[in-house]
Amino acid sequence: MPIKIPDNLPAYSTLVNENIFVIPKDRADHQDIRALKIAIVNLMPDKITTETQLLRLLSNTPLHVDIDLVQMNHVSKNTPQEHMLAFYKGFNEVRDNKYDGLIITGAPVEQMDYSDVDYWNELCEVFDWSKTNVYSTIHICWGAQAALYYHYGIPKYPLKEKMFGNFKHHINFPQSLLLRGFGDVFHCPHSRHTEIQHEDIDKVNDLIIVAESYEAGVHVVSDREERQFFLLGHWEYDRETLAKEYFRDVEKGLDIKVPFNYFPDNDPENMPIFNWSCSANLMYSNWLNYCVYQRTPFDISEIGKD
Repeated sequence: MPIKIPDNLPAYSTLVNENIFVIPKDRADHQDIRALKIAIVNLMPDKITTETQLLRLLSNTPLHVDIDLVQMNHVSKNTPQEHMLAFYKGFNEVRDNKYDGLIITGAPVEQMDYSDVDYWNELCEVFDWSKTNVYSTIHICWGAQAALYYHYGIPKYPLKEKMFGNFKHHINFPQSLLLRGFGDVFHCPHSRHTEIQHEDIDKVNDLIIVAESYEAGVHVVSDREERQFFLLGHWEYDRETLAKEYFRDVEKGLDIKVPFNYFPDNDPENMPIFNWSCSANLMYSNWLNYCVYQRTPFDISEIGKD
């Protein structure tokens, strides 16, 4: 089944060229099915790249998915304003809606205090709203750190150097619906200057550390109902994302190491390794199927009444 997005969204032609089944809104509106309603709060600076990466993963299932792109009250400097006006909704436009699923992305603000982020108060409203208006939520990187702080008071800690590369992870909680079908180990990129510590999560009875890395630390955390998920890594990244970040920082003259376990022979001239695609697709497929579709009320207005 397809993912429903506007046919003039830049991601549309990209996904069609990749032979991914997408359907324009006018055609989807005439199909007599109950689509899953998913909102994406996109906090990343290059919103077109991030929305394309996430839509690619959400498209790879048999489920019909209807997407709303949501922005905070913040002027994006890296995405054309005409794109934001054409494809994004403000939070006030969606706060009365119910959603089967929600994704809150990362943002390049992790070295700031939460209260210094100019949209922090609005994001706290989103966190609170998600508890009654959304069935299941995925939080990514800084979005995960911020949500763990808001919901559970878990602090973040600065790292001595950037956690940057493609890391191997092991599964602590094999019963997780999110990682159903995974093998013993998998890879996922990380790109962050701060971390959440294992010991702090262990103190919260409602949280489970689902997967972590010996090098990168905690990656996947869930609540015990498996409705809230916190991903410290970036499964949505494509092959070139870490490379673009690396060369960008090199051009700026920043002190940045070559991403760990990413370029063959540690040589930036080589094509990057892309060994997390299968696990990324399986994780998002599991989320949509087992955590959302199989559990969300058929009558979407019933979400939050429990």
